[in-house]
Amino acid sequence: MPRSDEAQAFFHAVYSAVQEIPPGKVTSYGHIAKLVGTPQRPRQVGVCLKHLPADTTARFNNDNVPWQRVINAKGVISPRSQPSGARNQATALEAEGVTVTRGALGELMVDFAEFGWFPRILPSEEGQGLDVSDDDDEDRT
Repeated sequence: MPRSDEAQAFFHAVYSAVQEIPPGKVTSYGHIAKLVGTPQRPRQVGVCLKHLPADTTARFNNDNVPWQRVINAKGVISPRSQPSGARNQATALEAEGVTVTRGALGELMVDFAEFGWFPRILPSEEGQGLDVSDDDDEDRT
């Protein structure tokens, strides 16, 4: 089923924002949602990443959008439908130098204090005269 123009624009915005996360850093679904102007839509960010094409001929795909750099607001790698999905994400992050630990319940975790990336605006928007007057530096929703 083809996406609406609005949905297509949202997917494009999410994928473009995720491409700006530096190697060795992670951010949250909620922070990506905030950066693209829809702070109420962190789950939809996850949906976008879930549907990232594997086809390398697609404009945005698993090879050029670093999906592994987006985790939940608690610093936990979200469980996946396939059992190895979270481990695959952890392996991809570890390859970038990110330390992944296990929490008390066995969940895979990343320390935002060490590896977090939470800019007020996207680096590509800096210098474009965008004024961000929000004082919430630590928004990890």
